[in-house]
Amino acid sequence: MLTRLAPVPASAFRMLGIRMRLRATKTKWIAAALLLAPIAASAQPPKPAPGNTNPLGHSEQAIEQGREIFNHNCTVCHGLNGAAGDRGPALGAGRDYSRRKDQAIFDAVQSGIPGTNMPPSGLLPMDVWKVVAYIRSLRATASEAFAPGDLAQGAKIFWSKGRCSECHMIRGRGGILGPDLSNIGGEQPLSVLRDSLTKAKPQIPRGYQPVEVVTADGRRLSGIAKNDNNFSLQLLDNQGRLELFTRDELREVAYGRRSLMPNDFETTLTSAELQDLLAFLSRQAIQGSERPEDSDEEQP
Repeated sequence: MLTRLAPVPASAFRMLGIRMRLRATKTKWIAAALLLAPIAASAQPPKPAPGNTNPLGHSEQAIEQGREIFNHNCTVCHGLNGAAGDRGPALGAGRDYSRRKDQAIFDAVQSGIPGTNMPPSGLLPMDVWKVVAYIRSLRATASEAFAPGDLAQGAKIFWSKGRCSECHMIRGRGGILGPDLSNIGGEQPLSVLRDSLTKAKPQIPRGYQPVEVVTADGRRLSGIAKNDNNFSLQLLDNQGRLELFTRDELREVAYGRRSLMPNDFETTLTSAELQDLLAFLSRQAIQGSERPEDSDEEQP
């Protein structure tokens, strides 16, 4: 026996249709939002990474673009390519800087430095970040730069063929006639490391002046003068022995005009070996020796 169903009112069909259309419209809006979200995100300017680092990084492209922007906008005060100018200091000189971090340099370039001649740059934020990348490249130490090469092979050259360890020490191992190189990559730019291996020093650093003496009793000694004045001379000889003489104990004192540091590594090593040695030296940086936080005392 069939049961007769009651007729459905037309108003119910209309209500059902409205609900279906609303559901379809809502689905379309959700799909559109999901589709447009990545596009909107990519259109936004990059935000600084944790630690207030440059969102553009320190790529060669950002550095080159920053150099062009700097030379076009900043050389009214600073010199071309970061050199000293008539009204602004050199930005890549070998000195300490109060502003070393990306954000601190960004703030100085964008907003200027109150109480100084450094005005706001008026540049767009992304252009300021490019200038920051360029300024950091001028100041980068060897450990912050990328020096290609085989580190293991560079270490072998340092300790053997290059004979570097006869005068230099790394982490307590090696000679003492030359400077300790344990943190050389964290202190000097890569260009300075390269020049020290391939170019003669125009001036011999204090404490490393070659000297040869003849004592009053006829002994002849050679080494470097560690402390030297009108009354005494402290000599570190080639065997690493330190001797102190008063001036009246010395019959002759002859100072060498050339540094004991050889500068012919381009000829004594192959180009690949020289690059490996540079790579090894560039990685010699003591971790945890962070400098004091940035201050606002001087221009960037």
